[in-house]
Amino acid sequence: MGDSLLLSPHSATPMYAQIVDQVSAKVMSGAWEAGRALPSIRELASDCQVSVITVKRAYQELERAGVIVTRQGKGSFVAETLELPRSLAMEEFRAQLASLIRAARKSGLSAQDVLDQVERALSDPPDSSTEPTGDTPS
Repeated sequence: MGDSLLLSPHSATPMYAQIVDQVSAKVMSGAWEAGRALPSIRELASDCQVSVITVKRAYQELERAGVIVTRQGKGSFVAETLELPRSLAMEEFRAQLASLIRAARKSGLSAQDVLDQVERALSDPPDSSTEPTGDTPS
C-alpha cells in the first residue's frame, strides 16, 4: 500500500530519522494532505517493527518542525499550515548545517575557519560550482 513507510535497519540513518524523512516527503509531495490522520504511535511501531519510543521520537520531531500536530485524545494529523514547506526547508537546513559542523570539527576547523568558509560560499554567485577550488579570486 502506498501509505506505508519502508524503513531499513541496515541504513546509517537512525530509524526515527527515516520516519521523519519519509513522512516529510509524503507531506511535501502532497501524497499526505493537510488534516490527514497519521497512524497511532503503537500502530506505526507495529507496522514498521520498531519500538514505540522510536515512533514517539519521530512524531515529536515532526511536531517540532510543524509538519504534524497532535491533538490530545484524537491522535496526530498533518498540519494545516501554509508555512509547512518553509518549516520543512528549515528543518532540512538545520540537519545539513549540523552535518557540516560535525565535518568541520572532524577536520579540526576553528569556528572562524567555518565562518570564513560560509561567508565565501554566500558571496559566490548562485550558479557557481559547489565544489571549493581552494583558489581565491583577486
